[in-house]
Amino acid sequence: MIITRVETFAIPPRWLLCRVETDEGIVGWGEPVVEGRAATVRTAVHELSELLIGKEALRIEDHWQVMTKGSFYRGGPVLSSAVAGLDQALWDIAGKALGAPVHTLLGGPVREAVRVYGWVGGDDPGRLGEAVAAQVEAGFTAVKMNASGRMNRLATTADIDAVVGRAAAAREALGPGRDFAVDFHGRFTAGNARRVLPHLAPFHPLFAEEPVLPEYPHLLADLVACSPVPIATGERLYSRTDVLPALRAGVAVLQPDLSHAGGISEVRRIASLAETFDVPIAPHCPLGPVSLAACLQIAFATPNFLIQEQSIGIHYNDGAELLDYVVDREVFRFHDGHLVRPTAPGLGIEVDERVVRAADGRAPDWHGPVWRHPDGSFAEW
Repeated sequence: MIITRVETFAIPPRWLLCRVETDEGIVGWGEPVVEGRAATVRTAVHELSELLIGKEALRIEDHWQVMTKGSFYRGGPVLSSAVAGLDQALWDIAGKALGAPVHTLLGGPVREAVRVYGWVGGDDPGRLGEAVAAQVEAGFTAVKMNASGRMNRLATTADIDAVVGRAAAAREALGPGRDFAVDFHGRFTAGNARRVLPHLAPFHPLFAEEPVLPEYPHLLADLVACSPVPIATGERLYSRTDVLPALRAGVAVLQPDLSHAGGISEVRRIASLAETFDVPIAPHCPLGPVSLAACLQIAFATPNFLIQEQSIGIHYNDGAELLDYVVDREVFRFHDGHLVRPTAPGLGIEVDERVVRAADGRAPDWHGPVWRHPDGSFAEW
């Protein structure tokens, strides 16, 4: 079975899909994208496709090795995201060719349902309690929120009180039997994180995510040591070598992204590496249907899986929703805050190709906001 064509589709709200076709008519789908850099990744996908067209589709590992190690310059978010989408599509083809879900090809399921969480914002705390209550009403047992909006480089008392107030509001709305995670989103300096984390402990967050920017892995060990709250990170780490310093620092949860960290092939290996540190994974996924489908295949085959992010209803989704691009929405129907194991071959979903083709080119030119502190330095968005 030979790869004959690779196509890409830039679709609303900010996603990029790739379609890999074979000479036997079997088609695989992937989602290679860097949020705000979809056009750049699209170019990288087509450059990498030159390594695939004319080759045997089922040689997934060989293709992964060639795409990641066959050139002088390696890694980084753009290249690893392009590889991720193509890798997802090749696994989709393999599952369809063999008549099995990808998680079966990875060794078979270790669970029948995976816990998911919903997003409740947090930049504006005014309606946070209401947003959390709505997720509880929808059946979710866990939510995630931003710890803050823009932060001063050294937090004021008011800044800290606002972060703590968000946590208190979430805990009050959730009660003791549900969970919330707090996303620092790299908006905090290490000094701010050290000050704030102890104040969150009484509200028992599931984890505090990305307390410092990913370019500061040397600061993680000190934060882990001083934090009574479990530390999570990983959405901007793209390989086993990238995540190793975080694991050595003692993070409690690792969050690789199936559309950034080399796809199913590499995230499977990242999960195995994390298991040797007794660390569960909670894959990052504020993206579209193919990325979520790939996450689920990993989730159902990975013993050290914790919880799954998903983007249905997230505030980023302006102009289109995840469910708009799949034929059968039942795969993504929530059951008491869980998604049940998909049994269809490949990634377990059928992409609505007609809708995708019609949407191609209608994606807005989405970029994250540029935030500056009053002193002129840049803040994380």
